[in-house]
Formats: sequence, structure tokens, C-alpha cells
Amino acid sequence: MEERHDMNESSLRADGITVGYGGAPVLRDLDFTVSRGHFTAVIGPNGCGKSTLVKTLARTLRPTAGQVVLDGVPLERHRSKHVARRIGLLPQEPVVPDGITVEELVARGRHPYHAPLRQWSEGDDEAIASALTATGVEALAGRRVADLSGGQRQRAWIAMVLAQQTEFVLLDEPTSFLDLAHQLDVLHLCQEIRAAGRTVVAVLHDLNQAARYADRVVLMRDGDVVAEGTAREVVTSAQVEEVFGVRCRLVEDPESATPLMIPLQDQRARP
Repeated sequence: MEERHDMNESSLRADGITVGYGGAPVLRDLDFTVSRGHFTAVIGPNGCGKSTLVKTLARTLRPTAGQVVLDGVPLERHRSKHVARRIGLLPQEPVVPDGITVEELVARGRHPYHAPLRQWSEGDDEAIASALTATGVEALAGRRVADLSGGQRQRAWIAMVLAQQTEFVLLDEPTSFLDLAHQLDVLHLCQEIRAAGRTVVAVLHDLNQAARYADRVVLMRDGDVVAEGTAREVVTSAQVEEVFGVRCRLVEDPESATPLMIPLQDQRARP
């Protein structure tokens, strides 16, 4: 099939997908369109389907009904290498190969551009160097990934995804297990990736971080999208209470002018 595409017409969406892990479906008849050129944060309670959605968009999971559509063509009809050139996924807990250095890890992001008889393609060196620089790990290029701190390791993994040079960058809980400083580093990096012209979708847990750093927010509950839009449209006291069961009040973040959620000290249910 023809796999060339016009960047002005590129798209990634889910049409009526049902996805599960052998038992009851986690997502059922879900429609979702990735907002091109934005940094979208997907938020919601544990088990609501955030990671399942991202993994399905990246073809790591396959829907039992419905389909994911890339550039107007069902994802399953695209060749694997073409998908890998268009969609980059950083899973929640990536496995570090034994003894691999940062530069070797980032170079793995170039595999979609290689052929059996041509293991190094034109532009590989530039793409790897650019990814190392963009994530601030160029000084760590020769170090083993296993020897890095959690924040350094996460940046190295993101550099590998950037080296794929995909338009769509999907990150499944990229701030999990990181201390606050490294969480903020990763969120700033997501903004920089979006500013460079790529589309970022990240599963996040912290509502205030999602509101401050992402320019679009998707709120999920029970395998469905209940709200999406700007932080002001999505992060409301009524929706926080409905979806998370947390009573709160919202104030304006003095740094970003985005909603700042403050839980009420008394969380007892209203009479």
C-alpha cells in the first residue's frame, strides 16, 4: 500500500475501539482523536484506561472491536516500520538491555529507518546527536543506562523516542517514580518537544501538573473520555469531585494562570 503522507493531513484517532486484557473490556466503544501539534495530558483515576488507550494508539494493544486510524488508513494495514516512523511510544516501565550505553540506547530509535542490508542510514548521526542534545543527556552518551539516576534514565529513554523522529510522541506515565525536580524536567521537555512541532500525548497522575504544563487535557473515567479541552474547561471542581471523589476549590496558579486544585480539608460527603 502507499504509505507516503502529507503532514498537513496527518492524523491519529480511535474509532469505536473496545480493548481489554482477557476479561471485561477496559475501553468500550471509545472514540478519541489525537490533537495534532499539542501537548495533551491524559488524566483520570487508576484503572480508568489511560495507559490502555495510549498503548492501543501505538499498536502495542489491538482492539477487539473498532480500529485505530493513522492518516486515514486503519493502523493494522500499515507496515510496522511505517508505524514506527510515525508513532513513538515510551512505555511505563521500559526494560534496559544489559550493559547498553545511553548513545547505544538512543541509536535504537533509528531501527525503523534501517534495512537488512543497510544497518546505518543517512541522517542517523544527526538524529541521535539532536535527540541527545534536546534531552540534555549528551554528556552521558558513553555511560551505561543502568548506572544513571531515575531522572537521567528517563531522559535517555525519551531521547530514544525522539531519535525515531516521529510526529506522534506517546508517553505512558513518564513522571512516575521520579522525584519532583525530575518530574518537572520531564514536563518541561514535553513542552519543548511540542514547541519543536511534534504532537505529545502523556499519561499523567498529577492534576495540577497536567493543568500547568499541557495545553490540552483529556479526563477519563471507567474506560471513557468524560471531558477534553483546555485545563480551564476540564479541571473544574465539579468534575474533579465527580471523577476522583475529591472535593476541592480551584484558584489561579500565580505562575501559569492555569487552574490550581486545592483539596478541601474536610472530605466528608455533603449531607
